[in-house]
Amino acid sequence: MGSDIATALSSGFLIVMNPLRLLHLFGGVLMGLALGLLPGIGGVAGTALLLPFTFAMDPATAIATLLGLASTSTTADPISAIILGAPGHAAGAATALDGYPMTKRGEGGRALGAAYTSALMGGVFGAVLLAVAIPLVRPLMLYIGSPELLALGVFGISMVAVLSGKTPLRGITVACLGVMLALIGSDPQTATLRWTMDVDYLIDGLPLVPLTLGIYALPELCDLAISRSSIFLAKSETPPVQSGLLAGATDCLRNWFLVLRCSWIGSVVGAIPGISASIIDWLSYAHALKTEKGAAISFGKGDVRGVIAAESATNSREGGALIPTIVFGVPGSAGMALLLSAFLMHGLVPGPEMLAKNLDLTYSMVWSIAIANILGSGLCFLFSNQFAKLATLRFTLFLPIVLCLIYIGAFQGQRSWGDMFSLLTFGVLGWVMKHMKFPRPPLILGFILGSIIERYMFISIARYGTDWLTRPLVILLLAGSALSIVRPFLQDIRAHGGVRGLLTGFEAPKLKPVHAFYMLLLLIIGSMSVQAFDWGMAAKIVPLIVGGVGVVACAASLGNDVLRHRDVHVDGAKHAKMHMDVVTNLGGLPPRIIMLRGTAFFAWLIGFLVSMALIGLIPTVPIFIILYMRLEGPERWPITLIIAAVMTVFIYAVFDRLLSVPWPGSVLGDAVPALRSFVPSM
Repeated sequence: MGSDIATALSSGFLIVMNPLRLLHLFGGVLMGLALGLLPGIGGVAGTALLLPFTFAMDPATAIATLLGLASTSTTADPISAIILGAPGHAAGAATALDGYPMTKRGEGGRALGAAYTSALMGGVFGAVLLAVAIPLVRPLMLYIGSPELLALGVFGISMVAVLSGKTPLRGITVACLGVMLALIGSDPQTATLRWTMDVDYLIDGLPLVPLTLGIYALPELCDLAISRSSIFLAKSETPPVQSGLLAGATDCLRNWFLVLRCSWIGSVVGAIPGISASIIDWLSYAHALKTEKGAAISFGKGDVRGVIAAESATNSREGGALIPTIVFGVPGSAGMALLLSAFLMHGLVPGPEMLAKNLDLTYSMVWSIAIANILGSGLCFLFSNQFAKLATLRFTLFLPIVLCLIYIGAFQGQRSWGDMFSLLTFGVLGWVMKHMKFPRPPLILGFILGSIIERYMFISIARYGTDWLTRPLVILLLAGSALSIVRPFLQDIRAHGGVRGLLTGFEAPKLKPVHAFYMLLLLIIGSMSVQAFDWGMAAKIVPLIVGGVGVVACAASLGNDVLRHRDVHVDGAKHAKMHMDVVTNLGGLPPRIIMLRGTAFFAWLIGFLVSMALIGLIPTVPIFIILYMRLEGPERWPITLIIAAVMTVFIYAVFDRLLSVPWPGSVLGDAVPALRSFVPSM
């Protein structure tokens, strides 16, 4: 058996090293990196676009091309997350927590170097794990059922306590809100329409892309517009980007065990069908936060270990996701579902045939993933000098460009006008949460895992009754979940000298603007819970449980904030509350100025939507760019016109002609066909 595997491994290497296949693999890598730079587009759209072009290729070349794209679509994503603080995809949100603060203090090159190196190491680890796991994984995968998937989802949601710093009640509140947002739409058990408000867009649920871009990308861009400066004001003593890249690579080598652990998490979770890849970086980040020395103090403020943890896990998932696809024909993600269709088109049948007759082709996939990660990280290293310069540009030179791309990325959710409104709504919510110091990661995690937990809960109860609670892995995961939730509260009790100290020592009540936001959250979660009472039991059981927990957590957090404890000192040091999110830094601007400029920023976005509704998206792009650069800068006319023209041509060529995106309707777009049909009849 060992000699057969060694032979297949060497044969797979020779298959990939064919010059023509290497060229196709390189083309897939280039396309994956390009998609990683575009907010919200993602590797799934790229794979769908590339799939028809592989029909005429032989199976090995087609799979190498598709894996080249899939393996590197997240490699370039850290660029916008680190340099702009605006993650283009859900997988980059955790990277921004520490990468963006590093850029603001002049260490963007180091953060990029750490991201590329950890992505490379994680991707290669995922490929190695795939190579080792292929002949061994079948019995293990057969053991994992819906109860284990449910317990894993609960374990993931328990990470909100870690991702909320030392304000777990706020984290639990927004996580419950995220779960309830995930349940919007048609209930899969009874077809009950939950919180759709008779809006067709909501019947299929809220899409992840506009929510993620709104919660994370728009608030950072808004603060940049408020500060009216570049992200980082270059100083003469700032180290060059190249040395920063090397420092980041050295950080990864120094923290090799962290890379190994997080890559393991990414590969294992990525191998579980039905678990969204978007949660992998959060699970890995939470693991590093709990296990790394001093992480509770430094994470979220520009700790390179946070970047390493997120990126190594994100890039290792592709190898893991291939395991169920190859062994069982069960795709672990949407991208793997498209790859499975490529298998079938080329006459490859997942299962025993891939592990026997086509074992050399199977191992060629291992080599394809490893080589793609090396090529992708190498190209990112090569061009990082240019990427890092974005941080020193005036905000008016790149902000309107990024906003246009974010609108197009958000439109990939359901390709509806509703995506535009969702982006704007969650953008406002994310900005308010950031300034009120409500952690945003738990909301994303709750949204991703909410529907997963509900689905596997009903399947587990239907198939196993209550016996699913006695399965060993379920018990282990649920015990870990309980510990994750309870631990911050136990630490708080210990810091206050016991329960009696926690229940005493309150200050006089003080009302602040944040308390109005608490009341808004109570109103939203409470009203959603009240509406759920009229539904059938299967449709309302999860919303009522989650809503009840959310209301209790929000009310308790509000009471604690109104009657705030006096500062607690532990061992002579102040026991400070940590805020686990990207820190707001507006240079001490008065609140009135922040509100005015923030309102102006979102007014620009509303204006963009109004123009789209009237004349269409593509004509709006040059108008928006020119007006923003001239009125907010003002930038010089030549550079304004050049940027507007180049951006318009790029969007038209890539999205309209190449990707054939069906743009949202407009008054002008609807009027032209009507006019054409009217004129001949005259």
